Amino acid sequence: MRNLTEFACERLELEDAFISIAVVGDEAVSEVHRLFMADDKTTDVISFDLTEPEGGEVNFEIIVNYQMAARTAEDMPHSAEDELMLYLLHGLLHNLGFDDTTEEAFHKMHKEEDDILEEFGVGRIFGERKFEPKG
Repeated sequence: MRNLTEFACERLELEDAFISIAVVGDEAVSEVHRLFMADDKTTDVISFDLTEPEGGEVNFEIIVNYQMAARTAEDMPHSAEDELMLYLLHGLLHNLGFDDTTEEAFHKMHKEEDDILEEFGVGRIFGERKFEPKG
């Protein structure tokens, strides 16, 4: 995950960054989701941009759910580790301003994830999953 993070940061021209990655299970990610987003459902990734408003070093916290990755990968042609790498990139891209709330933004964001994973040597992980509006 560290190698992928470094690769992605270089590709996205993100310099002077401190990125903390926590790999947790359903219970922990649900608690964070409840505390910070008032939603106690489990999710795949939660990310925070903790960069000081006046600038300086970029500071991101990315929390990925290994239990959800394992469940999702059961129905996919890739491993849970590869699914976790997708989650990591998803959180990183959210912190860099990408979003997936509209169908157009969804496809743009997930294409970027797959492009990075392919260049990194993992291959396309997100693939043709469908847009589902949140709410």
